[in-house]
Amino acid sequence: MNRIIKKWTESSLILKIVIGLIIGSILGVFVPNWTIIGFPGEIFVSALKAIAPILVFVLVASAISKARTGIGSRFKTVIILYLFSTFLSAMVAIIASTLFPVTIHLSDASTAAAPGGLGEVMSNMILGIFANPIGLISEGHYLGILFWSIVFGIALKNIASDSTKDVVTDCANAVTLIVRGIIQFAPIGIMGLVFTSVSESGLGIFVQYSQLILLLVGCIAFVAFVTDPIISAVALRRNPYPLVLTCLRESGITAFFTRSSAANIPVNMQLCERLGLDRDFFSISIPLGATINMEGAAVTITVMTLAVCHTMGISVPLPVTVVLCIISTVGACGASGVAGGSLLLIPMACSLFGIPADVSMQAVAVGFIIGVIQDSCETALNSAGDALFSATAEYHDRRVNGEPVNFLGEFAK
Repeated sequence: MNRIIKKWTESSLILKIVIGLIIGSILGVFVPNWTIIGFPGEIFVSALKAIAPILVFVLVASAISKARTGIGSRFKTVIILYLFSTFLSAMVAIIASTLFPVTIHLSDASTAAAPGGLGEVMSNMILGIFANPIGLISEGHYLGILFWSIVFGIALKNIASDSTKDVVTDCANAVTLIVRGIIQFAPIGIMGLVFTSVSESGLGIFVQYSQLILLLVGCIAFVAFVTDPIISAVALRRNPYPLVLTCLRESGITAFFTRSSAANIPVNMQLCERLGLDRDFFSISIPLGATINMEGAAVTITVMTLAVCHTMGISVPLPVTVVLCIISTVGACGASGVAGGSLLLIPMACSLFGIPADVSMQAVAVGFIIGVIQDSCETALNSAGDALFSATAEYHDRRVNGEPVNFLGEFAK
């Protein structure tokens, strides 16, 4: 048994995931009624979602309590990268929607409750930060978890003894070990997730909304393979594609099937460690990215809003598109604090053009229909971007300070 476990853990995780993809797809096509096959996928996602808030809290608190001086510039850099890339993603969506206008069939309205405006999104997000820390951890509200873990870490740094700080670090290491164990079951979990998607959705979804799906996926792919690499290349002054492709392969694939940036935080943590990044830095930058690095959400909000405008024959002047980019960027950063994520922020963006809520909520309903594709691609872009820009910020900081840069960490070996 020990030999089997050792062989399993030492073999390529990506290869095992690909095998799981193939098996799940085949079973989803030929035996769609065997719903029990999808159960491991539910367990895998639930386990990641359950452990991720605890992981974030203890890692951030531990990192802050033992934080070294001199890494503050990295946090400034990574925040700028997160926000600029999200804004640029909205611009890409506007340009693509202008070049390839898409209309959608507006009929059945969604019954989900959308926020009344950007002010409501921001107020809910801010109020959520100051909620009960235990409740925030149980609900997976990562902006609040970040706030309280930073506060707790600063308090520990100021009053705790070294032995107490070591206990917190040991707790962080223990939770990290648990996470590594869960990730070893990723191939089996992803097999179940793929089976569920194929058996429930089939191929019909590609036909009815094919143009909209192609536009969304095209924008996301352009951001992933063009704009993000350009941003990284400017910061690193070297070919970014080895790093970009590593992040997409190691982080984007699992995020595509878990469809949860929160669930993918442990995966990104492990990836950053293998990239040779500073744990004090990435233990904060990764959960921060899961909260404010929402490139995919900005694309979704912008594309769906402009699709409604094109359907209703509303012209979109250039100055308004800039405002739409800002709204999409800020709204996307607050999407994690809104039930339903980015889709429920579409009415807020539509209100910029005077589109009534009963019409814009129909676009939300369309979004839920294509969500199996839209949300998967969106999450893959968001999560891979978290790792990419964390690595870019640290490599950039090391290069500027004349420190040695172990580009790609152990992946370069």
